[in-house]
Amino acid sequence: MLSKRVVLNQVDPGSEALDEGWWSSVLADEETFQPGRAEPAAKPAVSVQVEKVDWTRVQALFDRDEIVLMDVHGCNRGGLLVQGDGFQGFVPVSHLIEVPSIIDEEERQDRLNHYVGRQLQLKVIECEPSLERIVLSERAAQAGEGRRKQLFRTLKPGEHVTGAVTNVTDFGVFVDLGGVEGLIHVSELSWGRVQHPSDILKVGQEIETLVLQVCEENSRVALSLKRLCSNPWESLIELRKPGDVVSATITAIQRFGAFARLGEGVEGLIHISSIDRATEQKDLESMFHPGQVVQVRILHIDANRRRLGLGLVNKE
Repeated sequence: MLSKRVVLNQVDPGSEALDEGWWSSVLADEETFQPGRAEPAAKPAVSVQVEKVDWTRVQALFDRDEIVLMDVHGCNRGGLLVQGDGFQGFVPVSHLIEVPSIIDEEERQDRLNHYVGRQLQLKVIECEPSLERIVLSERAAQAGEGRRKQLFRTLKPGEHVTGAVTNVTDFGVFVDLGGVEGLIHVSELSWGRVQHPSDILKVGQEIETLVLQVCEENSRVALSLKRLCSNPWESLIELRKPGDVVSATITAIQRFGAFARLGEGVEGLIHISSIDRATEQKDLESMFHPGQVVQVRILHIDANRRRLGLGLVNKE
């Protein structure tokens, strides 16, 4: 169930504004179906022809937030091709109930294949006649009819909402808000560096998030996890200065150096060039391991670009 409370400090619209390509990444890993374009299907699809899409009906289904029964007649690695009375559309894999995100490619394709030939209860979540694009969701249909419209009347930027994580992808995390899925883009998961969203959140986890944007027209809600707490980069420049020696925890090891997190929650890079010449020929993985606490010297701080340069302090 959706739970919310108003935040006293509203989100600054000019702060880290989402660029125009932000939402385009949502389906970046999903080969969306476009009429007239051949799509690789792992299982032969039933031949279905729709001479003319009934866009008036599709728009009405979307506007009224109604559930529609559709036949699955094909699939590709990105999702399902579905056919209804007067139109056909695409269901992205992230909007399917029986396809969890943390499975390998072979199992994912096998689960998609098993959908073919079935009927599904779906909701239209995108209707764009100019692009000949109809996107549907099995997850959204679970909330029942009319729930999306109710949520969009009440969801406001700057509010805290709670929900369950439904999917974790390379570009972010989807959260079910009780009838609408919001997206926490990878850039909004943490003030620090994120190797993969699955390192931060797991499917099924109940979390609290901050609403950044609400767009009923496209059924999209942008969420943030990191903005529930203050920006540590703003306080770092007040608390630390170049030359300070502090403790840090190793978080990741790369060929060019190691990342380490300070107590303030920000991560910096111990570049290989800053490691003592007597040890620089050693394999970094033999020198460091995640979770290891080391002493570092702050070399430079660039809060605007979120860059922190660190140097390893060798024990005497």
